[in-house]
This record gives sequence, C-alpha cells and structure tokens, in this order.
Amino acid sequence: MTTSLSKSLAKSLLPWALPIVLIILWQLLGQFGIISTRILSTPLAVLTAGIHLAQKGTLFEYIGSSSKRAFLGFAIGGSIGFALGLLNGLLPFLEKLTDTSVQMLRNIPHLALIPLVILWFGIGEEGKLFLVALGVFFPIYLNTFHGIRSVDPGLIEMGRVYGLRHLHLFRKVIIPGALPSILVGVRFSLGIMWITLIVAETISSSSGIGYMAMNAREFLQMDVVILSIIVYALLGKLSDYIAKLLERAWLQWHPNYLKS
Repeated sequence: MTTSLSKSLAKSLLPWALPIVLIILWQLLGQFGIISTRILSTPLAVLTAGIHLAQKGTLFEYIGSSSKRAFLGFAIGGSIGFALGLLNGLLPFLEKLTDTSVQMLRNIPHLALIPLVILWFGIGEEGKLFLVALGVFFPIYLNTFHGIRSVDPGLIEMGRVYGLRHLHLFRKVIIPGALPSILVGVRFSLGIMWITLIVAETISSSSGIGYMAMNAREFLQMDVVILSIIVYALLGKLSDYIAKLLERAWLQWHPNYLKS
C-alpha cells in the first residue's frame, strides 16, 4: 500500500521536477551574483513581489481583468469557429463557398492586424477581445471541420441501421466521433488565447496582467515584470489542465481515455 502511494506520488511530481530544478538553479545563480538581479530578479524576489501585490489585492484584480478578457474572447471566437467548422463539415457546398476565404484569412498573422484593430476599435476593450477571438477562431474551426469529416462512415451507417436519423444521428454518432479532434482544437486555442492577450494588453490597458507588466517596466521593477510572465504561464497551464479534465470526462468511451 505504502509502495503504491509512493509510486503514485512520484508519478504526480515527476512533471514538476524539471521546473523545480530550474528554479533552484535560477535562485542560486542570482543569489551568488552570477546573474545580475538587474537583468533577472531571483525567484525569491519575484515571490516576495507577488505576496506584496496579493496582500494589496491588486494582483487578484489584474488576474480577474485578464481572465475576463481572455475567456470572453475565447467564447466569441470559439463559438464562431465551432459553428462554422460544424456547418462546413456537414455541408460540402458551404465548405466550397467559405473555406478558401477562411484559409486566406488564417494565413495572416492576427497580431499583424494590431494597427488596423486600433484604427477600427481604438484602444478600448473591443480591440483586445477582437484579437483574442480571432486568435482562437482558426484552431477550433479547423479541428471541428477535421473532426466532422473524420467520423467513420461505417459508424454513421450503423447508426442509420439502428434507426437514428437527423438530430439523433448527429448527437449520438457524429459529435462524439468528432469530439477528440474538437478538444485538441480547444487546447490549442487556449494557448493562443493567452499569447494573444499578452500582446493585446501591452498595447494600452488600464487593468490586467499586461498593464501590471508595462507599469512595472516604467518603474524598472524587474521582479513584477517577471511575476507577470509567470502568472501568464500559470494561467495557461491551468487552462490546459481544465481542458484535459474535460477530455477525460467526455471521452471515457474512447480507448485512449479509459479509466485505469
């Protein structure tokens, strides 16, 4: 029993081994002056800055503002991408009509549109939401489209043999068959969501983690700048973890996601 628990604990901690070693090495290099703290603050200094901002309440306020922007943009862009991927996957005529245009737009780096977005929306919230929504749209569209088109025709035929038609066939066979690909798109989009938000919030913000980083840069607060980057990384990891939980919950029928 004890051996089993030890193995389980070791398995859980293994993914964190490399980050912990790197943080210890980073601390030692900074502490002994091998790396100047003016170039890179030590982990302890970053932690101290985080505790100070958390006690003031500003850290949680900024995290809340950024999370709200990120998930609102994700909901808008993800919904549109999912709906269009679904329709194009089911209706070949619509695919021929729209897919070429979508692929042309996809090849434009969405962050290159920042000057145009500022002209369209100004420096308010709309521009940031637009960039995040645009960033998450394409991965979800492509993976939804691919998932729908990859459903085994034999399964669809079997569903029809069992009397499933229209909405029931779609709900019982097509969507479950496409779900693994759709969830891959969701995980990919979550990463793009945070990357886009980092850039969008540094344009001009009065709240959010990007504002915290830019404000800290003005006052040469290296520890707060690094704290901002770490918070983005942790939020990205948390988002990915939630997406993996959804995979496990929704894909229990899939052989690769069966409970051990």
